[in-house]
Amino acid sequence: MIMISEQAQQHFAKLLSKQPAGTHIRVFVVNPGTAQAECGVSYCPPDAVEDTDLTLNFSGFDAVVDSESQPFLLDAEIDFVTDQMGSQLTLKAPNAKVRKVNDDASLMERVQYVIDSEINPQLANHGGRVSVMELTADGVAVLQFGGGCNGCSQVDLTLKEGIEKELLNRFSGELNGVRDITEHQRGEHSYY
Repeated sequence: MIMISEQAQQHFAKLLSKQPAGTHIRVFVVNPGTAQAECGVSYCPPDAVEDTDLTLNFSGFDAVVDSESQPFLLDAEIDFVTDQMGSQLTLKAPNAKVRKVNDDASLMERVQYVIDSEINPQLANHGGRVSVMELTADGVAVLQFGGGCNGCSQVDLTLKEGIEKELLNRFSGELNGVRDITEHQRGEHSYY
């Protein structure tokens, strides 16, 4: 679930040796599954461990993860890096903002996951976003654009050359096309 490098394990063990006996580290996500998601690490005294927490054993310490954060910390990595600027703990959690879906999830869920995790972050640079509204019986993903994409003169290019190519490549044999249902009108949030 969470990979902690040898350097980070040594760092945590050193920090925890100065804490009361039985203290763990807690790895968590605040606002999981949202654009505001943030990951953190804190001390976790023994009396703060809940029955629903997942306890991961590492060299010299345990890491505790609350049940709500668990799916958002899949594939997370914690490292302790030292360079000429000093030392720092790094935490990478690629699924913190978007809950990873299983390979056996429905096509709609898997398409929305790719949109949320890879396409929407790029559209957000221009204040835009896109969502899957439906999947038709003939395998067409019907998308709705919002935010800065509304009224954007580049939306057709974004749809055909960007989103459609990516989704058809990812879901070859399952998805046959992509269609936009949004009426694009110039508005105060439009990007030109």
